[in-house]
Amino acid sequence: MFSILLLSCLFLGLVPALTQTSAERRLSPEKSEIWGPGLKAEVVLPARYFYIQAVDASGKQFTSSPGEKVFQVRISAPDEQFTRVGVQVLDRKDGSFIVRYRMYASYKSLKIEVKYQDQHVAKSPYVLRGPVYHENCDCPLEDSAAWLQEMNCPETITQIQKDLAYFPAVDPEEIAVKIPKKFGQRQSLCHYTIKDNKVYLKTQGEHVGFRIFMNDILLSLTRKVKMPDVEFFVNLGDWPLEKKKSNSNIQPIFSWCGSTDSKDIVMPTYDLTDSVLGTMGRVSLDMMSVQGNTGPPWENKNSTALWRGRDSHKERLELVKLSRKHPELIDAAFTNFFFFNHDESLYGPIVEHISFFDFFKHKYQINIDGTVAAYRLPYLLVGDSVVLKQDSIYYEHFYNELQPWKHYIPVKSNLSDLLEKLKWAKDHDAKAKKIAKAGQEFARNNLMGDNIFCYYFKLFQEYASLQVSKPQIRDGMKRVEPETKDDLFPCVCHRKKTKDEL
Repeated sequence: MFSILLLSCLFLGLVPALTQTSAERRLSPEKSEIWGPGLKAEVVLPARYFYIQAVDASGKQFTSSPGEKVFQVRISAPDEQFTRVGVQVLDRKDGSFIVRYRMYASYKSLKIEVKYQDQHVAKSPYVLRGPVYHENCDCPLEDSAAWLQEMNCPETITQIQKDLAYFPAVDPEEIAVKIPKKFGQRQSLCHYTIKDNKVYLKTQGEHVGFRIFMNDILLSLTRKVKMPDVEFFVNLGDWPLEKKKSNSNIQPIFSWCGSTDSKDIVMPTYDLTDSVLGTMGRVSLDMMSVQGNTGPPWENKNSTALWRGRDSHKERLELVKLSRKHPELIDAAFTNFFFFNHDESLYGPIVEHISFFDFFKHKYQINIDGTVAAYRLPYLLVGDSVVLKQDSIYYEHFYNELQPWKHYIPVKSNLSDLLEKLKWAKDHDAKAKKIAKAGQEFARNNLMGDNIFCYYFKLFQEYASLQVSKPQIRDGMKRVEPETKDDLFPCVCHRKKTKDEL
């Protein structure tokens, strides 16, 4: 994806300008704009980021790429001989860029220089007065209100309010007994207590491997901010557990997916959470990498709808059969069979996986349930294609904010109107493009890493406020050990220690 020259510069905190704009419009470094959370020392993220908007000499914003490598970005620590920072500039092809960088050590300060043809852009250089802490630095801010303000977190989140409305009070003593009794024999659960900003865990059930996703986000949060003392249970399975029909004795349980017939408290999915934590590290698919790989311009995209996946829902079988009947409209195929019998005469052969970025060579993306909600929706939305989303009882933490016909094209749950909706999109190309752009803008503004951290913290903060007894470290719980002991470049925390730490 990136050139050898680019990779060689990553750990120097430098991204080179390799080409100049091919357009006749003259890019103005003075009038171009730079903004974003990555320009604030206090906003600690696994991969920090900021934006560049190209503007021409007349003051008009570019709406297409002025050239993939027109901007030169250098990030350095003025007080250090070496700066251990990886940097990538992602061209969003709409005149704007994301600059993301991952720090591998903490510094007294950072200097961010953005240049165009050796001229500083906007108010470059930007100096982040430190200390500037990296992701693995265990240095929580005691004042959670200040952290929320620095992160620009919303005061309220509708889905959280909706989920917690079922639980006017939470008694940790009660749930510690009743939830394992109600669900522990059949389900895989994590029983967590956060106390004095340390994470403790007891697992229940056979399949508890997915606890690593929850452990990682909790540890990441406690490195950044003083968490409230809180005790809660996480469902590690796919399906929500607490059914709405059980009006009495309902229990608060956290899940990665919600449904219209359940009362589970919904968190961002493990997939999206892990992509945030692993950005510029162990994962290649995340909300920023997609923005730099949205395929050709709308007018040049393939006009068939694309879908790939496994056979984890019966409507997926119907989708592939539709594709075989209408290949001019739909390109859908299975990459794996697990749940149903593979009848090749009905569903065709199993095909090779394709890069997720190659999805965006197509104008139309079909989002259809798997075992529960299809967790690919955030990535589909932030691309440059329009999403046709199946109506579903399942939802992720952000679905409440999505609007049909504004952010996506709705399709009936049985797919009976899918062909009709595809034909509508083809016949109303400008409207379909507008929906694609609105969905993309929603994802850009609501599903980035800082949004995910805000959601988790607000969720635990508001849940903790409902507790009527003190969370306890229960028998059988073990501390979830922080990973900072393996950090190659351990930091020194200059923030004041809390009373419990002295």
